[in-house]
Amino acid sequence: MNLFTTLILAAEDGEHADETSGIDLLLPRDVNEIIVGVIAFVIVFGFIWKVASPALNEMLENRQKRIKDDLEAAQAEKAEAAALKEDYAAQLSGAREEATRIVEEARQAGESARADIVSRAEGEAEAIKTRANQELESEKERAMTAMRGEVAGLSLDVAEKIVGQNLDRSGQQALVDQFIDELGGSEG
Repeated sequence: MNLFTTLILAAEDGEHADETSGIDLLLPRDVNEIIVGVIAFVIVFGFIWKVASPALNEMLENRQKRIKDDLEAAQAEKAEAAALKEDYAAQLSGAREEATRIVEEARQAGESARADIVSRAEGEAEAIKTRANQELESEKERAMTAMRGEVAGLSLDVAEKIVGQNLDRSGQQALVDQFIDELGGSEG
C-alpha cells in the first residue's frame, strides 16, 4: 500500500470512531486544552503587542508624516506656481508695455527723421534756387557786358562807314559806353 491509501483509510476510521457535532467542534472537551490555548493566545498577543505594535505605530506615524509633508510640499508648490504665474503675467504685461513704448519711440524717430529730411531738402532746394538766381544774375551781367562791347563795336563800325573816315576808336568807345549806360539806366 502506498501512503495515500493509508491516509484515506485512517480518515475513514477516525470519522466513525468519534462522532462529534455542534459545540464540540468549536470547543475542545478538555478544559486544560482551553486554558493552554488561552494562555498561548495571551502570550502571542502580548509578544505581538510589545514587538510588532511599536514597529507598526512607527510605520503609521512615518506614513502620516510623509503624507503631511507631501501635502505641505504640494501646497508650497501650488503657492510657488501661483507666484510664478503672477510674475509671468507681470513680465508679459511689462513686455507688452515695453513693446508699445519701443514702437512709439520708433514712430517718433521716424517722424523726426522725416521732418529733418524734409527741412534739409527744403534748405537744399532754397540753396540751389539761390545759386541758380546768382548764376543767372552773373550770366546776365556777363551777357550785358559782352553785348555792350558788341554794340559799341558795331556802332563804331556803322559810324565809321557813315562818316567815311576813321574815328578815334578809344574816344568813340567811351562815348558809346556812356550812351549805352544812359539807355540801360532809362530802361531799368
